[in-house]
Amino acid sequence: MRSSVTLFISLFTTLLAIINPLEAITVFLNLLQGRDEKEYRRVARQSCLYATILMFFFMLFGTLLLRLFGVPLSMVRIVGGIILTRIGFELFTPSPSGSLVPSGSSDLESGADIAFIPLAMPIMFGPGGIATIISMVATVKQSGEVVESFVAICLAIAATMGITYLSLVYARKILNKIGPKGIDATTRITGFFVSAMGMGLICNGVVEFLQSYGIVAGRVTGS
Repeated sequence: MRSSVTLFISLFTTLLAIINPLEAITVFLNLLQGRDEKEYRRVARQSCLYATILMFFFMLFGTLLLRLFGVPLSMVRIVGGIILTRIGFELFTPSPSGSLVPSGSSDLESGADIAFIPLAMPIMFGPGGIATIISMVATVKQSGEVVESFVAICLAIAATMGITYLSLVYARKILNKIGPKGIDATTRITGFFVSAMGMGLICNGVVEFLQSYGIVAGRVTGS
């Protein structure tokens, strides 16, 4: 039971840090400039629903994909760690012009639905989230508390997307309260911890890879 609670906290904080709702709301408001409150809620609801479906898909079929392509878990940890570290550095030192999304509302005017791209993917659920969920699920299947652990993962996903949805629905109020500087400061702090989590995944992945070849003895703790 205690390990399930630890798993919930670990996955919840990691996914929340990767999504970073405070940064997502600026993109959300930028893409929905001039739209009414009904449209805000519709896009927020659909984008969070799409991201949740993607998370559950990789939770259920992620390890199967690894087996099909013959990718060991240690490689997923290393690559996922590299991705998380890169995301963390980008959050910590954001470029003034670098953006994953187009500016303005041209996509909405042309009829494109931005709920899936870019909001659901890659902003809410990108490479970092994919690597995190696959890594967590693969580790769970090696433990003894499979059912409890999967429940913890489901609850972590639901809690993360619930907070993200509320952040988007009340995006304008949040932005008015803390302001752009508050969001920038929070984003930089989040970037530091995302980088630290990425380095932890890399170290665990390297040790696990060396263990698989008998180079290092013992087991990785905290994985």
